[in-house]
Amino acid sequence: MIHPTAVVDRHAELDSSVEVGPYAVIGPKVKIGPRTRVGPHAVIEGDTTMGADNVVFQLAAIGAIPQDLKYAGEPTKIVIGDGNQFREFITVHLGTAAGGGVTRIGNRCLMMANSHVAHDVQLGDNCVLANSTALGGHVVVEDRVIFGGLSGVHQFTRVGRLAFISGGAMVTQDVPPYCTVHGNRAEVVGINTVGLSRAHFDEHAISRVKAVYKLVFRSKMGLREAIAQVRAEFQGHPEIDHFVSFLEGTQRGIAR
Repeated sequence: MIHPTAVVDRHAELDSSVEVGPYAVIGPKVKIGPRTRVGPHAVIEGDTTMGADNVVFQLAAIGAIPQDLKYAGEPTKIVIGDGNQFREFITVHLGTAAGGGVTRIGNRCLMMANSHVAHDVQLGDNCVLANSTALGGHVVVEDRVIFGGLSGVHQFTRVGRLAFISGGAMVTQDVPPYCTVHGNRAEVVGINTVGLSRAHFDEHAISRVKAVYKLVFRSKMGLREAIAQVRAEFQGHPEIDHFVSFLEGTQRGIAR
């Protein structure tokens, strides 16, 4: 299953079902799980562990050292789950010691051509990075987030689950769960109702999200006052508890 022109280090650990295309390069610390396919001219290096059923397309680059001038060769890694697709010219970089040492990608994510996952990013499950999306270092992205093409996220920023980042948006503050943001600098413009429906939120949960959205983003209350009001009216519903927890955990501030 390994093309004769591929360069696979003898110390790399590949499941017997892995396919490796022409001129691909796989380094000595790489571990690749079952049924994963590596396309022509792709490079996987560094201490990179990849699960099952991933597809790495031609000319993708995974496992290079971070684009961080403080990096001094310390042992760091990438951990990738199952069922992801890495399209042409994507880049995923190793973590740094200062950022916890691990760049992590979950399961069933799609990274379209030219997208970038920087050092120490924590990317959840079922996320989509459209063409030329760039996630800066230490960014945390929860599950089921969609990034439009040419969008960018500032380092150390968080993006909540089921958020939608519009094409070309420049995100510099935390994006709360369930919200849609747009612009440079990105501002909240609505709720990702399509994403909520696809995630099987029932009509009552969606109604609660809409009500909370109005309290936080469309009333004249300050953030702390709005959070207190949300707690008083909606505490105990898991989707709202998660929303409140995300707001309270911000360090860069919340996009409003």
